[in-house]
Amino acid sequence: MAASQDPVLVPGQTCRELAHADRFACIVDGADYLRYVKAALLRARHRIILIGWDFDAGTTFEPGGPTMPGPNQLGAFLYWLLWKRAGLRIHVLKSNLRLLSVFDDVWYGITPVSILNRVSGRRIRFAVDGAHPTGAVHHQKIISIDDAVAFCGGIDLTLGRWDTCEHRDNDPLRPNVTPRHEVAAVVDGAAARALGKVARERWEGATGQSLREVEAAHTAWPRGLEPDLRDIGVGIARTIPALPDNEEAREVEALDLAAIAAARQVIYLENQYLASRTLAEALIDRLREPDGPEVVVILPRRSESRLEQQSMDSARSLLIAELWAADEHRRLGVYWPVTEQGTPIYVHSKVIVVDDRLLRIGSSNLNNRSLGFDSECDLALEATETGSAVGKFIAGIGQRLIGEHLGVSADDFRGAVADHGSFLRALEALRGHGRTVEPMTAELVAGEAGPLAENELMDPDHVPSSLTGSVRRMLNELAGWP
Repeated sequence: MAASQDPVLVPGQTCRELAHADRFACIVDGADYLRYVKAALLRARHRIILIGWDFDAGTTFEPGGPTMPGPNQLGAFLYWLLWKRAGLRIHVLKSNLRLLSVFDDVWYGITPVSILNRVSGRRIRFAVDGAHPTGAVHHQKIISIDDAVAFCGGIDLTLGRWDTCEHRDNDPLRPNVTPRHEVAAVVDGAAARALGKVARERWEGATGQSLREVEAAHTAWPRGLEPDLRDIGVGIARTIPALPDNEEAREVEALDLAAIAAARQVIYLENQYLASRTLAEALIDRLREPDGPEVVVILPRRSESRLEQQSMDSARSLLIAELWAADEHRRLGVYWPVTEQGTPIYVHSKVIVVDDRLLRIGSSNLNNRSLGFDSECDLALEATETGSAVGKFIAGIGQRLIGEHLGVSADDFRGAVADHGSFLRALEALRGHGRTVEPMTAELVAGEAGPLAENELMDPDHVPSSLTGSVRRMLNELAGWP
């Protein structure tokens, strides 16, 4: 299959819409993200909507000490903002884990959220969103400020997300927390209004309360953040699971497949997981081509929880082995990043970079759940002209990210690509001791195999027709595992 020449971003197929952003910036790692989120929140006048998988009131914006007005922790800061801005309203929406739908109302009745709403006043409202299939979660991470600025990516406003691009060993500002790599984006203009619409729809789906669009005449762009691009079209891609009151959206899946098909030279992936057979088979097809693209995958050494290790890591062990088997032209590299002293850096970013053509940043993982079961939201840029500023930026993001993992600058990595003739060969030439990436090996991957690999209950790509049947099949798989 030759690289596709068709547009990747097609409204109604690979994205919900293409919306104009006056400004666009990519934010790498939690330290910058938390700082710029606070900077933008300080400019809110009318409404803030916080959408996430999780929130924690104790989340600290600047662990080294505040440099901006207001309290340094999320909870106190939101109440301080209400005190400072008489017309401001705040809506906070997090996901629940809907194990059995019969308990939804009971959980909602006893959750602290109901107490919060009684004591917090009418200008700040909290909700837990259970409007999703049994076993699914809402995984979108969106911050909408006055429908004028919006953040979207893979970072929740909760504990353990703060880290710098240096990922220092024993950083006193990150005590007892694993080094962590994250990526997000921020937009304004029509793209921010479009993300605000996604956030308002989520709030209405969870609470039944509709929110009108804010007609803001001011800027809420975070002070100190220089845009990477101006006047750019941004694709907004979602996953929305099928429900009686929801029309299914699988834009993320379509976008990922179209991006893989469009690659000519290199597909660069950063993700928490590699567990989707659909996406792995698309990569396998490209690896088998004599003149296909290189595929470089950056993953965590292992997942955080034992359950994730038994399901997601087990699935990735199978899929990586199949990718290796298809790599007869030696164009595949699968790695995990480490600090200067060799500590694994937990990769939580969700990024796809294809050549100098396409960038995708968001909440969606390379697993089945993100394609059709959980809710997701991603942003994507496409360069439609060779040599454009957009294309140079897209290529530069891939170089910046891999350079961070290798402990070199984007310029140094770009020079290595020129010297060695390819992304993968440059990576291998720069890989060394200290801050670097380590290759996944057959021994490591073989040790991750387990009974829950590609299990339809743990990682479904659609709403199962029978929960009972899925549980029965999982138990049979566990019973048959040696």
